[in-house]
Amino acid sequence: MKTKQVILVTGASAGMGKDFALQLIKKGHIVYGAARRIDKMKAIEAAGGTAVEMDVTNHNQVEKAVKQIIDEQGRIDVLINNAGYGVYGAVETVSIEDAKQQFEVNIFGLADITREVLPHMRKQKSGKIINIASMGGKVYTPLGSWYHATKHALEGWSDCLRLELRPFNIDVVIIEPGVITTEFGDVLYQPMLDRTKNTPYEKMGASVAKSTMEMYNKGQGSPISVITNLVIKAINSTKPKTRYAAGKYAKPMMFIRKYFGDRFYDAVIMSQVK
Repeated sequence: MKTKQVILVTGASAGMGKDFALQLIKKGHIVYGAARRIDKMKAIEAAGGTAVEMDVTNHNQVEKAVKQIIDEQGRIDVLINNAGYGVYGAVETVSIEDAKQQFEVNIFGLADITREVLPHMRKQKSGKIINIASMGGKVYTPLGSWYHATKHALEGWSDCLRLELRPFNIDVVIIEPGVITTEFGDVLYQPMLDRTKNTPYEKMGASVAKSTMEMYNKGQGSPISVITNLVIKAINSTKPKTRYAAGKYAKPMMFIRKYFGDRFYDAVIMSQVK
């Protein structure tokens, strides 16, 4: 394993992605942070990293960013697919346009940047693809159908990719965070209320919104460092695990879902929606 690696982090303007980038720079790696909001990555540049403007749904920007890194460094050792967001609302009240955009960012954009990076990793006969999924790829919650759909899809997509890339010495790692203290709750909160207002799902929407904000804003979430440490662990490992899970509720909820069955899990989840 090389001590100094060239690492590309998507969604690096805030939250987990920003922390990944900053901590990896501190570890001595060559880090490129990519995001739509390049003005939000000044801290990464100040720390010694490079900020690149990239909307993962814009193929030209994806292609340009990868070309820049290859031109400047000659290689990409690690791709951290972190860009993503959550669309919440009832299936009946979320527009198909919003649902498609959820997949464009969380799946198709992620796939596009991966496809651009892979030829270079195959050529160098090494690399790591680290996909930031969620415990939401193994469990489910009311009003989260489209978000959970993308994370369930990412789990299966990553498993297939791992098998395809085995002959090329490229690892595929899935990170499954639980509730982490980031902007995630703020981003999904108001749109979910708007989508359920004056609908048969209004009461449920208000209840889910309340519990969501309590988790994210009242200290119930885990610090970002919990996930950053997993990412660093995966990067440093010569034989990383296929999956790492950490953060508030992640392991308990996935355990209940796996071993106690659907009905029991449903009852546990709906007991929190009052």
